[in-house]
Amino acid sequence: MTNKILIIGLGAGDLDQLPLGVYKKLKQEKNLYLRTKEHPVVAELEKEGLQFQSFDDVYEKHDQFSDVYEEISEILLAEAEKAPVTYGVPGHPLIAERTVQLLLERGPKRDTEIEIGGGQSFLDAMFQSLTIDPIEGFQLLDGTALSKEDLLLKSHTIIGQVYDAFVASDVKLTLMEKLPDDYEIYIVTAAGSSEEVIKKVPLYELDREMELSNLTSVYVPPVENEQILYKDFLKLRGIISELRGPNGCPWDKKQTHQTLKKYLIEESYELLEAIDNDDIDHMIEELGDVLLQVMLHAQIGEDEGYFTIDDVIEGLSAKMVRRHPHVFGDKTAEDEAEVLKNWQEIKEQEKGGAVKSMLEGAGKGLPNLLKAYELQKEAAKVGFDWKTVAPILDKVKEEIEELSEEITGNGIQEDIQLEYGDLLFALVNFARHYDINPEEALNKANRKFMRRFAYIEQKAAENGRSVDDYTLDELDAFWEEAKTQGL
Repeated sequence: MTNKILIIGLGAGDLDQLPLGVYKKLKQEKNLYLRTKEHPVVAELEKEGLQFQSFDDVYEKHDQFSDVYEEISEILLAEAEKAPVTYGVPGHPLIAERTVQLLLERGPKRDTEIEIGGGQSFLDAMFQSLTIDPIEGFQLLDGTALSKEDLLLKSHTIIGQVYDAFVASDVKLTLMEKLPDDYEIYIVTAAGSSEEVIKKVPLYELDREMELSNLTSVYVPPVENEQILYKDFLKLRGIISELRGPNGCPWDKKQTHQTLKKYLIEESYELLEAIDNDDIDHMIEELGDVLLQVMLHAQIGEDEGYFTIDDVIEGLSAKMVRRHPHVFGDKTAEDEAEVLKNWQEIKEQEKGGAVKSMLEGAGKGLPNLLKAYELQKEAAKVGFDWKTVAPILDKVKEEIEELSEEITGNGIQEDIQLEYGDLLFALVNFARHYDINPEEALNKANRKFMRRFAYIEQKAAENGRSVDDYTLDELDAFWEEAKTQGL
């Protein structure tokens, strides 16, 4: 004979809310188990002589709710092997009841029929008490496992399982990552019953305003203030779409992938400068400017029907998971070198293993100064490199001489440019052997030049003269002063 567990819901409040069919089943059931007796219906039915066993003592045995639900489900399955069991849970069995999900999953494997016998959800009472229509957009979330990524700020949001101050505190902190501290929310207890309490409080008071229980939920109204939504990625996407739309900005609508290239380079360098200056505020601003370029390119792709930002994110997510098998798979990587080795191997597999130059793709997309650095680094991996600095320095001197010869010789611009390029390439090689990033070195030199030239401008202004009124020797004197002051 097949074992059986009948699961019925005790509703969201008092006895008046209990459906008649559920009431009859509870009254006649002889083998009744309750997840918890801490429920208004149970207190009233006890007065009518209801006999049951509760699992409240199981909660006392475990620190983790997962362990509690595991033990309850296993006890019920074991008891069902002896005789049919009726299991009562708060609310409706299929809403926010992990033990029910475990029983539905495991029952068929244990030759046990799991029947859902109905019950009233607390949601109906919540919608009525709060006078909200869920068709406008609604989500139900678990307060014990709330993540900011779950939040849809433009929807009606009900957060259940907020039964004590610890859960309320976690919920509050999570909501504060997306909402202002004083955003008004509602604490609802025993919705629809004679003991119903609804209290509107600022978010920061969520965990200290009132006594919480297992009948308590938090309602977060939809966000209507546009500025609050500025943290939301979907809002950003909408803004960019509108800028490129029919009634958008003439400049934004005019842009193409080609015209935007220079702005991506400029914004990237401004971000690097903010990083070098350890300027957090400007890092936030410049990261936003770089993200703007990404969003504009993606919107152009969407407008032209080729790709969307979703395709960009999907490709990136898939690549990160694929190339980090030591995090998302079963490979191991003990150090950074092994991570890079795995990355390169996976990258080669993705490219199909076709025979090609090892320099292909080295420094791809980088400014040429950095590209030279990457090309040399790749060649050095197979031994195409000087072992000491001395011959590199000789090469630098050789290139200087060849450049001088071109300048004093035929003076053809293209040949001079080629020799100048050879000199830069040799200087990059010299920097690499001293573990100097040539781009960072040049950036520091640029900033030093700007500081010292600003000093020259300042001295000129102090004397009431323009910089171009001074001779080169006079300006050099100011330059030397700047050096002595550590600029």
